[in-house]
Amino acid sequence: MQRLDLPPLWLLGCVLGAWAQARFLSLGLGFGDGWADFLSGLLIGGGLLLTALAVYEMRRQRTTVLPHKTPSHLVQSGIFSRSRNPIYLGDVLILAGFILWFDAVLSLPMIPLFTWILEKRFIVPEENRMRRAFRAEWGRYEQKTRRWV
Repeated sequence: MQRLDLPPLWLLGCVLGAWAQARFLSLGLGFGDGWADFLSGLLIGGGLLLTALAVYEMRRQRTTVLPHKTPSHLVQSGIFSRSRNPIYLGDVLILAGFILWFDAVLSLPMIPLFTWILEKRFIVPEENRMRRAFRAEWGRYEQKTRRWV
């Protein structure tokens, strides 16, 4: 079951939910023209860039990107020097971008809900595994690098 419990699948479900809401239950609401499309492109592009930078750094350090496995190394370099969770941050940005792009106004509450799911299902258990595996090194990293930004 853990093979199916992955953040990209949760993201896909939320994006499809936002699309369906915009398509079938828009109630005539929208964000307006121009600025929402521009901002959605920035958010989606920024989210994809964060994810790519994080995956690159984890591959460079030869450690897993799978959220249910304990990494072999505590990655603190590259984008991980700015955020302990750049991939999850990227996922949230991508969702926000698609909500804007679809004009899915009623789906805006999905952003904090998705963030909460990521924290409870993935981030907290990952941090607990890393705390046990890397002890003092994790403690120092946790003190100097914020969870999100």
